[in-house]
Amino acid sequence: MPPRLLLKDRAYEDLKGLILQEVFPPGSFLSERQLTSQLDMSKTPIRAALERLESEGLVTVSPQQGILVREVPLHEIVDIFDVRIALECFVVKNLAGNLTEEQWHQVNESLNAQDTCAEGADVQRCTMLDADFHLMLCSFLGNREIVATMCRLRDRLYRIALRVMRHDVGRMKTSCDEHRRIANSIYDGDSVGAVAHVEAHLTYGKQVLVAR
Repeated sequence: MPPRLLLKDRAYEDLKGLILQEVFPPGSFLSERQLTSQLDMSKTPIRAALERLESEGLVTVSPQQGILVREVPLHEIVDIFDVRIALECFVVKNLAGNLTEEQWHQVNESLNAQDTCAEGADVQRCTMLDADFHLMLCSFLGNREIVATMCRLRDRLYRIALRVMRHDVGRMKTSCDEHRRIANSIYDGDSVGAVAHVEAHLTYGKQVLVAR
């Protein structure tokens, strides 16, 4: 791979990390000069990274206003949750009773890691594990289009979930418990229970953010 591509990819990962960690919080205005200095890169990889981040809905680049770290608007939050509820209810319904022992082991590793982060009040790590958990279940089903959709939404989902967790820090433990109920229903072959638990879990997040 050419060095320029490697630099472009590094700029993308570094910038996305700063946005997701909210070093650059939503609503921040950035400049190319600021980014080239902070990342110690030329404008070319920075511009390529910004183009990619803009396509993913994380920033807006305007010749007049500069670079804006996007807030996820309310209508987009509602749309994303509606898509998630439809997809993830389908996923858990079809996964119920069909997990392999290796998949069940991965689920429990994830749940235990989530519990540890919740106990330590590590909001960012717990939120990332939350997003990973949902994506993992989708990957187990083996539907490439569903996985591709969830991957495309992944970073926005993380930012949305982070809002929910920060709004109510106690939500971390509650969310872990809900994940465990979802997982147990899937393992037990209870498709009705799994769907009900997923729908309730996602609807809570949607309602919290819409109410705010």
